[in-house]
Amino acid sequence: MKHGRVDNARLAALALLSRVLDQGLSLADTGGEAEPADPRDRAFSRHLAYGVLRWLGALEWLTGQLLQRPLRGRDRDIQRLIFIGLHELWQNASGAHAAINESAECARMLQKPWAVGLINAVLRRFQREGGEWLDRLAERDEQYAHPAWLLDALRHDWPDDWRSIVDANNQAAPLWLRVRCDRDTGGLLEQFAQAGFSCETHPQVAGAWKIHPAAAVTALPGFNDGLVSVQDPAAQLAAELLQPDRADRVLDACAAPGGKAAHLLERFPGITLTALDRSAQRLELVAGNLRRLGLDQESRLALLAADATEPDAWWDGQAYQRILLDAPCTATGVIRRHPEIKWLRSPAQVEEAARLQHLLLERLWPLLDAGGILLYATCSVLGDENSRQIEDFLAGHPDAELIDIAAEWGRRTGTGRQILPGERDMDGFFYARLRKA
Repeated sequence: MKHGRVDNARLAALALLSRVLDQGLSLADTGGEAEPADPRDRAFSRHLAYGVLRWLGALEWLTGQLLQRPLRGRDRDIQRLIFIGLHELWQNASGAHAAINESAECARMLQKPWAVGLINAVLRRFQREGGEWLDRLAERDEQYAHPAWLLDALRHDWPDDWRSIVDANNQAAPLWLRVRCDRDTGGLLEQFAQAGFSCETHPQVAGAWKIHPAAAVTALPGFNDGLVSVQDPAAQLAAELLQPDRADRVLDACAAPGGKAAHLLERFPGITLTALDRSAQRLELVAGNLRRLGLDQESRLALLAADATEPDAWWDGQAYQRILLDAPCTATGVIRRHPEIKWLRSPAQVEEAARLQHLLLERLWPLLDAGGILLYATCSVLGDENSRQIEDFLAGHPDAELIDIAAEWGRRTGTGRQILPGERDMDGFFYARLRKA
């Protein structure tokens, strides 16, 4: 379908789904000028798109059972309108009349009047027989709304926890902030309360506030003044785990969008920080975040658009005492924030991510000073990217020593510490600390 301005919320949701499922874009990269002008319609369209992507596997199965015959490939838009209507009837509190009638009428707006009655009939059938079909769904793997390969991988890596991971992935994530530790934030809590927000601190991560209800960042007290940043508590742990000394040279090897680099500058003034990213466009995100926080003029800060796997092209030959390798990964630990990840990833991409992670470790290790620490991090829950990756690296590098992470959060794996999605309301994250002998 065409992607001009769409003022109907359900058609806007359909356009978002098309961009994700047909073009492989993430929801964060879609929308913009094509979304409804009314903020309420815009929010509702994104709510619908997120919901359909969260439950896509189950919605596909239900639709296949409720249709008398499969739809043609060129009628994917009609199938997705059924997904939207089913999601509203099943998961939403919206009125059944609106869910059925308005989803069906969207077919007329798409110049497919023949499908109005079809959508109406399918949704009304679910309204009558939904309990029976949901009982049947509960006996099948489609109930988990994860692709089979990912479900198998979770069962293999987390035989005792895969169900809790899946359940967490199918819930919307809360909004977490990082509150500045180097600024006076007295009175900020009161400002949030006056603005209608409730705040909850994290029991294990100092400076992490959970905000309800979620809102656009520009509407948050202190955001434009650089007092708060959006960052999950699991990601906020990186700065404390790296623990650079005041005069250390620190490399943030895959820095975009810049949350961890900013946290390091806030938490450890005096360090010399190189924030590196292979994408000049994404490095602009780092620069923008640092400007908002008033950290962009730090004399000991360097932003470099370069490939971390080719240090000969950018390294000045001076060793780093600390390296943060927040490695590119499949992001299977943040599915609750980005449900499209389930449908845009594949086993081949897991293999490619593991290959790149291995290469990054190999190329960056020589840049680390003797006695220095490399912190390896991913937002994945897959062992091939995490514990097994570090096991392989240690086996090939006798000068690498694993430093145990003793903490109340997460759980020990063979070579690091893993937070599973939803634990203490955090995203899924893996950390391993390596010291060079």
